[in-house]
Amino acid sequence: MYSRGDAPRMRNFMLVIVVLVGLCSMAAWAQDSAPAADTTSAAPQDSSTPATPNEAKATPLPPSNTPASRVPAIRNDNYIVGVGDVLEVNVWKEGELSKTVPVRPDGMITLPLVGEIKAVGLTPIQLQDQVTTALQKVVSEPQVTVMVVSVNSMSFNIMGQVNKPGYYPLTRPITILDAIALSGGFRDFAKQKKIYVLRRTENGTEERLKFNYKEVIKGKNMAQNIKLLPHDVLVVP
Repeated sequence: MYSRGDAPRMRNFMLVIVVLVGLCSMAAWAQDSAPAADTTSAAPQDSSTPATPNEAKATPLPPSNTPASRVPAIRNDNYIVGVGDVLEVNVWKEGELSKTVPVRPDGMITLPLVGEIKAVGLTPIQLQDQVTTALQKVVSEPQVTVMVVSVNSMSFNIMGQVNKPGYYPLTRPITILDAIALSGGFRDFAKQKKIYVLRRTENGTEERLKFNYKEVIKGKNMAQNIKLLPHDVLVVP
C-alpha cells in the first residue's frame, strides 16, 4: 500500500514518462520526414550497357544484311560488269532518275530517260560515263555515279554427288580441287574418275573439260586441275 506522502512522487514520475514518450515520438517523426538521399549516382548500370571499354570491344557486332556486305573487294575502274550483277545508278538531285537495276541476260539495263544501255563488258566508271552522256540530252549537267551492289556474275556452280552442291562466289582463283573441298567433298557413290567442267566459249558453244580426281591426287596429269571461270558448271556424276 502506498502512503499519502507517495502521491506527489508518483505524479512526478508519470509526468516524466509522458515527456519522454513525447520526445521519442517527435524524433521519429523528424526522421521520417527528412528528404531521402540522392541515389542516382549509386544506381546500378544497365546490364545491357558495357561497363568498361574492354567489355564493349569484346561484344561482337551482328552480321550486316545490307547488299554492300555481299560485295567482294572490287574497284570501279577495273571490275568488269557481268550478267546478273546488280547496279546502283545515282543521279545527283534527280531521285526519279536514280535506280537499282539488274543486268539482264542480254547484257542490258534500262534507265529512265535513257532507255536501254549496254552494261556487260564495261567497268562501272565506263558505264557511268555513258549514262552521263545519254542524260546530257535531257538533264543539265548530270552528275552520275554507278556502283556494284551485288556481284552475281563472278560465281560457279557445282552439282551432282557432293555434300554441298550449289553456287559459289568466284572472287579469288579457285581450282577444281578447291571447288570440291568447298562443296564438302564427295558423297559415297561419286564417280571420281568421271568429273567434268561445262564451260561456255566466246562463240556460244559449250565445251566439256574432263577431270580424273584419282589421277590428280596421285600427282598425275596435274594439268587437269584447271582454274574455274565465271559461269563454269562442275559436274560430279
